Amino acid sequence: KKVKMVEVGPRDGLQNEKQDVSTTTKRVLIEMLADSGLTVVEATSFVNPKAVPQMADAHELFTSIAKKDDVS
Repeated sequence: KKVKMVEVGPRDGLQNEKQDVSTTTKRVLIEMLADSGLTVVEATSFVNPKAVPQMADAHELFTSIAKKDDVS
């Protein structure tokens, strides 16, 4: 049997933060999680920024992440 670990902190955890989290900070967090050995990291969510302001930078964040072949 296998267990699939899915890290959702950058998406689910940060969306509720009252204080703005910069795109750079989010990118660094996501890349550190990927470097730690996690193979699935939910980076962001493409939602209406009026509903979830922390996800307003979704496109910029997603395109700035250093992609790794073994991480989705």
